[in-house]
Amino acid sequence: MVNQPGKVHEEIEVKYDLAADAELPALSSVLHELPDAEERGYREGDLGEHELEATYFDTRDLRLSAARTTLRRRTGGHDAGWHLKTPGSDGARIERQVPLGRAVKTVPAALRRLVEDVTGGEPLVPVAQITTHRTVRTLLDAAGTRLLELADDRVQARRLVAGAPTDAQADAEGGGLASGAAGGAVVGAAGGAAVGAAPGAAGGAAVGAAVGAAVSAVDELTDGPTDGGPQVWREVELELVDGDRELFDAVDARLREAGLQVAGTGSKLARVLSGARPAPAPAPVVRHEPEPATPAEEPAPRPADRVLTPAAPRRTDLGPGSRAGDVLVAHLAEQVQRILDQDPRVRADEPDSVHAMRVATRRLRSALKTYGSLLTTPTKPVRDELRWLAAELGEARDAEVLRDRLVQSVASLDHAPEEQPADPAATGAVPQLVREQLEGDYRTAHDRVLRELDSERYQSLLDVLQDLVERPQLSDRGRRKARTVLPKRVVKSFGSLADLVRRAQHADAGTERDELLHEARKAAKQTRYAAEAVVVVFGKDAKRFAKAVTELQEVLGEHQDSVVTRQRLTDLASTARPEVAFAYGRLFEQEEAHAAATEAEVEEVWAAARAKRLHRWLP
Repeated sequence: MVNQPGKVHEEIEVKYDLAADAELPALSSVLHELPDAEERGYREGDLGEHELEATYFDTRDLRLSAARTTLRRRTGGHDAGWHLKTPGSDGARIERQVPLGRAVKTVPAALRRLVEDVTGGEPLVPVAQITTHRTVRTLLDAAGTRLLELADDRVQARRLVAGAPTDAQADAEGGGLASGAAGGAVVGAAGGAAVGAAPGAAGGAAVGAAVGAAVSAVDELTDGPTDGGPQVWREVELELVDGDRELFDAVDARLREAGLQVAGTGSKLARVLSGARPAPAPAPVVRHEPEPATPAEEPAPRPADRVLTPAAPRRTDLGPGSRAGDVLVAHLAEQVQRILDQDPRVRADEPDSVHAMRVATRRLRSALKTYGSLLTTPTKPVRDELRWLAAELGEARDAEVLRDRLVQSVASLDHAPEEQPADPAATGAVPQLVREQLEGDYRTAHDRVLRELDSERYQSLLDVLQDLVERPQLSDRGRRKARTVLPKRVVKSFGSLADLVRRAQHADAGTERDELLHEARKAAKQTRYAAEAVVVVFGKDAKRFAKAVTELQEVLGEHQDSVVTRQRLTDLASTARPEVAFAYGRLFEQEEAHAAATEAEVEEVWAAARAKRLHRWLP
């Protein structure tokens, strides 16, 4: 995807291994099998051939790679420049690009600052050079929009890190690159690109000088490949451009059916550096301050330094015949990784980061509650700690949602001033006053989250979660086949949801019904998470079921948001300026009407969720 300098863009792609003499299926061969092919007028386009030259930078001990972060300078093609790729939400990747500039061996200061929290101020030096001859085909629609690209890459690479272990040595010593690229993982991104909230090193100029000196030293030590010779291979990359995820998944499935095998590594860098040891914890930054009288305690490892090695098969290797416990552990590992990925984004106060971390926390807690019997390890202690973390994140998230909801709602009052010409809300100043009143609540809550992320309690929780996915203890039930165990847990969860919905339907309007609908929302969320956790095994049936329950959850969530908003409006109006209080009164009336409308909508979406066709995969 073409991106502008300094911008962040989403990257969703999958890589396949292909023999040097094998024939790559043409996109045109799968067009007629794609959804809505005739209506959208799909056709194949040719984007030509390109020579790409990339130099990858890291610390000598590969700290960026250990944190699932890549930094490169690439020439050739339509997106030449410096590229920084970091973990994003939902196991995704974030890419930030800056122009090439004049420097060849010195990383731009803007990117150095973003990774200082990971590198600990260590110099960034060239660690690999990769040359790629790329042939690109593209899938277009009738309007000529580039929906996705299929790149055929013939790669030659060499490792530049002096003294790096061979693959055999790394295997013998239990090493291996922590690239985070599980084979076949589709990577994407949503949101910003900061690796850490605050730099861990002083002065960009000093870092630049250190990098320059280190590069010179590496040049002297590495006259040619340091691993015995270049590595050569061929791979194919499917990347989403301006299409949708459904189309991407459909093309991916057709290519696999045509014989393409998902690559064993998720990136070229991971392949060329395979066998390198994971990085140690970042060294503390040296500061010119008096030494303490007693030695300082060893700092707790940052989440970016943690490298998960789950004791479960890859998602692509799971199926109905897999052990139920393996399906659970794979799902838990994904959510733990998402917490680790979101940690630096929360610290940087990036958009939607608190929400993404809170969702991962809730998914973990829900999975342990629904499927906890698959483990011998008691799950209640860790669920209690996850409840604590979710509550801390919830304070900030709820304040953020309320702020944005009210600011947007008050601003919408401006569009119909004729309803009440003298309405002070039509002045345009009220939305800003509302934001100012609510911003303090969010800032206070977010500051508290940051304190908790630095706490021993949070670090201890991460230790427990890491141990849970790396050394799981499966029960007898967890060793049974997924097809016989997992659907029963979903049925049980849905039964609890159905009971709450029925009770709410028969309750009197007011507080009792509001509370029951709130409990039903939480039960819907648990049922949804239970189904989503097993989509990898039960495919479209579980996915459709989860989608229907999600629609119910969202309607119930809108109702609960309205209840909470009305309560908060009453409190806010008592201390607000007159013109703001007047606007709050109008919003209160709107929220009452909105709540009544969502209650009526609950009946419709609940009926859809109970449709027999959605339950055919369940016992």
